[in-house]
Amino acid sequence: MQIHKQQRELFSENDYSTSKFSRNNWIHNTLATLVERLNEPLLEKTDIIRWGCPVPSFGDLSNSKIATLGLNPSNKEFVDKTGKELNGVSRRFHTLNSLDLDCWSKVEDYHLDLINFSCKEYFSRNPYDTWFKKLDYLISETNTSFYSSVESACHLDLIPYATSCKWTELNRTQRQSLMTAVGDTLGLLIKDSPVNVLILNGRSVVNNLESITEIELKQELMPDWELPRKTSGIKGIAYKGLVSKISGVNLNRQILVLGFNHNIQSSFGVTKQVINSIKKWLGKEINKKEHL
Repeated sequence: MQIHKQQRELFSENDYSTSKFSRNNWIHNTLATLVERLNEPLLEKTDIIRWGCPVPSFGDLSNSKIATLGLNPSNKEFVDKTGKELNGVSRRFHTLNSLDLDCWSKVEDYHLDLINFSCKEYFSRNPYDTWFKKLDYLISETNTSFYSSVESACHLDLIPYATSCKWTELNRTQRQSLMTAVGDTLGLLIKDSPVNVLILNGRSVVNNLESITEIELKQELMPDWELPRKTSGIKGIAYKGLVSKISGVNLNRQILVLGFNHNIQSSFGVTKQVINSIKKWLGKEINKKEHL
């Protein structure tokens, strides 16, 4: 099998023949579905980066008991500051260009393997550390890490497609179209995975997860998480609950869900004290024996 020269930016032909490319059928099948859905009319005006591959996970989902959850991948996973496609050692994920394809309808199984491997090995190559290091610090008291191949954690998104602008800049119709088209992805991915704890990064993630699970997470006011302001501070809220179904997908078990209302990367004024307090709370909740 000859792999196009641009694919070697991420992987060599020798890599493809190794056990690193062992296939997890549920991830492979979900990825195939996500590629197929790129052609759905519902997604035409959603501002997704159509030439970029779907991103089912950041890190090894098949070896992670803990997963953090965000909204959707950043466009910075595919483009540089000038908006040009990342290439060479800077490339993070595959694109039509790197796979030597002119359209996604021509994807074959080995293309899906390459995409999946780029997700699995994400943190060992060129991760977007500015974003992920903060989340990794939050889960550091659980003895897991995005950057560990032994006690690994992974990151998932509600929407596995990068958009050319931030989620908050999409209009309501665009966001709803994305949720309608691929809102079941999270359930399909988690169902057969070892994940038993899901950590929600920010109120928007909490609200969207509550919507697709049709449950209301228990809220607790956390005084130590309050963000200082000139007038009244922004209160800190912790969320907790158990989920057994996502967008109609039965997980066949209960997943512990923990969340916080502050988006760690973008909420203004998130202090070190607040971050440390959230980290300790997560560690305490996750390390309870009944959850692991």
